[in-house]
Amino acid sequence: MTDFSIASSQSTPEVRSDWANGKLYMEGDSYPENSFDMFQQVFDWMEAYLDQASAPLALELRLLYLNTSSVKAMMDIFDLLEAAHQQGKPVSVCWYYDPQNERVAELAEEFKEDCSFPFDIVSHT
Repeated sequence: MTDFSIASSQSTPEVRSDWANGKLYMEGDSYPENSFDMFQQVFDWMEAYLDQASAPLALELRLLYLNTSSVKAMMDIFDLLEAAHQQGKPVSVCWYYDPQNERVAELAEEFKEDCSFPFDIVSHT
């Protein structure tokens, strides 16, 4: 599987994959017109990685704002990670947030409640 990169725009986050190091990175706002289209490449890459790689997968998030359809897409991503974790695959999430944006921290906490895999929420300036 090849790595991919999606440049950020006014309404979409930057997304980068790193197969060799088992990392997926997202940063920015996420309120695309069609979140399914934007996140499909993420789903495809994650499913392939979780199916083919034996190394851990770490998701690093620096998301600032998510609209309802992006929240749904993130729920699907976390469901993929949870299923992999239940199968014994090493997965983790680290969600960085600006302490001046408590809403993002609250959203991350809501997601974390439904996950049994390692899920860190880290304040950064």
